[in-house]
Amino acid sequence: KSAIARRHVSAAVRQLFDNDLSTVATRMQVSQTWEDVVLPDEVIDSIVDVVNRISYRNEVLGDWGFGRKVGKGHGLVALFSGPPGTGKSMVAGLIARELGLDLYVVDLSRITSKWLGETEKNLARAFDAAEAGHVLLLFDEADSVLAKRSADMKGANDRYANLETNFILNRLEWFSGVAILTTNLEGNFDPAFRRRVSLHAQFPFPDEGQRARLWAAMLPREAPRKGPIDCEELA
Repeated sequence: KSAIARRHVSAAVRQLFDNDLSTVATRMQVSQTWEDVVLPDEVIDSIVDVVNRISYRNEVLGDWGFGRKVGKGHGLVALFSGPPGTGKSMVAGLIARELGLDLYVVDLSRITSKWLGETEKNLARAFDAAEAGHVLLLFDEADSVLAKRSADMKGANDRYANLETNFILNRLEWFSGVAILTTNLEGNFDPAFRRRVSLHAQFPFPDEGQRARLWAAMLPREAPRKGPIDCEELA
């Protein structure tokens, strides 16, 4: 008899929760590696923090007893902010692969419904599956569902939007899974959301030196070349 490996457990969990997740999210795999990541040292440190916090949370919260001291959710909610194309979603995929988790990208266009209560029901499926399985949830452009709540409600749309934001904030407060939210518009978030974030990493637009490293990383070794390519000139 062969020993049960982590991949067997992950496959079993995926079978249990894939039906619920597939209604609101899409499973994503990245083709890149950590060698393709070009970011400032402080952002790399934040990424390492995410990996370590997830890797050791059972030991720290369980074996070391810190879970008894934390009254709310034991999950991790990270916010990645920055301009488009700076690697936020790619890094989320690499973190999931590093930890042996399946990455599911929540499709906000699929979960938003005009019917009162339907959006919350769709979101609840994603949160429940993430808490129960080996899943990392990625909310891309999350500011669209976590925008600042309106105090001046002029109609039903404002009231429903506030209800959706309240629901998500409450779930994040008690969330025990792993979720990464990305945004290009950090200022659009409701202020209460920031209190639910375990870690915030800002992905800056790459400077000239980083752009040169990105060009070098993006050129496959097997690609035919007529001569040397000046990545500094391209940057």
